[in-house]
Amino acid sequence: MRAWFGRGPASGAAAPEGSPGKRLYAIGDVHGCFAELQDLLAEIERDHRQRAAKPCHIVFLGDLVDRGPQSRDVVALLRASPPGFAQMHLIKGNHEEMMVRSLSGEPELIPDWLKHGGRTCAISYGVDPSILNDPDLHRLEHTLLSHIPEADIRFLAASVDTVRFGDYCLVHAGVRPGVPLEAQTGRDLRWIRQEFLSSDTPHEAYIVHGHTISESVAFRPYRVGIDTGAYQSGILTALRIEGAERELLAAGTPVAASAG
Repeated sequence: MRAWFGRGPASGAAAPEGSPGKRLYAIGDVHGCFAELQDLLAEIERDHRQRAAKPCHIVFLGDLVDRGPQSRDVVALLRASPPGFAQMHLIKGNHEEMMVRSLSGEPELIPDWLKHGGRTCAISYGVDPSILNDPDLHRLEHTLLSHIPEADIRFLAASVDTVRFGDYCLVHAGVRPGVPLEAQTGRDLRWIRQEFLSSDTPHEAYIVHGHTISESVAFRPYRVGIDTGAYQSGILTALRIEGAERELLAAGTPVAASAG
């Protein structure tokens, strides 16, 4: 599924612009960082209200869950209290894909999900950590489903693959270079890494993505990644796109490096 707000020229033509008359905030990988998300949403609302009134969109670039400590609270907040000043859009990340598939009839995927961050997600829903080592996958599936509401799973499953905003295309991980946007596979949109990051090939749109952590946000000729690794850095980042303007917003407290 894709969400569209108008198309513009290819990203190789001058500077990209957002959809006319609209404002968009893209939020990087949350990964269960509830306090940082609350602070960032408050900062975005302040930023939005001090600017000229216009339709506003907030796009989450995926990976709301796993790794960080409060996945359940993140999902509950966005389900029950989405931002009232903006239209919200959720892009499906690879972690949503792993979680949803694991809990929607593919229990053989549960160990891999738990190994790659799903363990903290399950614990946030009140699952006893010792139970997560159960070798009986069907019994483990039943345990997980008895703690994680079906409504939460449906909410994450309903996420879209991409959001197009003028000259921009927002995705989770990136795009396959040389492949038209309409022909991109869900696997590439959610999982691709090096082939996309190392490419200097123009795309049909300027790509905004998460998935790959960077210490600081750097704009490249055809893309920008805004995953600043909130679950390990303490900083959650957003990008405002409005016309030809782009500005970064952030919330959280940097995690001090340990001596070693």
